[in-house]
Amino acid sequence: MILNRTGGPEQLERADLPVPEPEPAHLLIDVRAAGVSFPDLLLTRGEYQLKPELPFTPGLECAGVVREAPEGSGFAPGERVMAMTMLGAFAEVVRAPLAMCFPIPDGLDFEQAAGFVMNHHTAHFALARRGRLRAGETLLVHGAAGGVGTAAIQVGRGLGARVLAVVSDDPKAAVAREAGADDVLESGGDWVAATRAATGGRGADVIFDPVGGERFESSPRCLAPEGRLLVIGFAGGSIPSLAANRILLRNIDVVGVNWGGFLSIEPTLPAATHEALAAMVAAGRVAPIVGRSYPLESAAEALDDLDSRRARGKLVLAIGSD
Repeated sequence: MILNRTGGPEQLERADLPVPEPEPAHLLIDVRAAGVSFPDLLLTRGEYQLKPELPFTPGLECAGVVREAPEGSGFAPGERVMAMTMLGAFAEVVRAPLAMCFPIPDGLDFEQAAGFVMNHHTAHFALARRGRLRAGETLLVHGAAGGVGTAAIQVGRGLGARVLAVVSDDPKAAVAREAGADDVLESGGDWVAATRAATGGRGADVIFDPVGGERFESSPRCLAPEGRLLVIGFAGGSIPSLAANRILLRNIDVVGVNWGGFLSIEPTLPAATHEALAAMVAAGRVAPIVGRSYPLESAAEALDDLDSRRARGKLVLAIGSD
């Protein structure tokens, strides 16, 4: 699927292109499934910080089978892998940098693995590194039924936290519970008071916020002393602000989480994160929730569902088969 001009998902078109040429320090992957993410949506509109030259193929992440691997790479043709590609994953074959390719842990299928790298690596970086989440603490997750939200629930549980999930309706509440949330709160109700009540008045130690807007602005009211409010993104559409005196008076931290931007600062982070997450998968703590699978030709529909917040769990494109 290629984008010849920006303007939204409806501009995506099917095209027959040559197989990408191999490059040093890259794998060629026969794609079995590709993750559908919010940056893909922004890319189709020309609103993402990355501005690729048109035409281009969206798709930041995928899972599949190695077609070609450089000698000494540690990978071999036929091996199951998942990868962060940044572009090009909405295709039958993609080229991915070695540093962002990982073996698929036993127990995960291609669709689960397709959305694993971005969501689960982001969640682990946010909670373990930036949020300093410790066993026994309480984690509150906004947007808890989406791909990154369900990842945060599972990684939080894997780190030993109690997890409260904030969702907008009953079907999304069911997804959050399936992901492992200990308690589910309705965003349309007084979730601030409910958080305080659920924590004996103390508040959440860490809040994971990929939504922004009013959720962010109200979150300090239910943070525990020395709590950490993690800024993941702004899926709600508006970028909020917070008066600095609220941070001072409540003894709280507001913490930026830019996983992608940190990779150039600490290139060893992806491998270490993969090892930690693979252990959580093996322990049964992490099992990605796939909400819906679409054929490649329906990429625009998948992005529209993401945009309208109809997504529950991770949306993926099913592309190839063995």
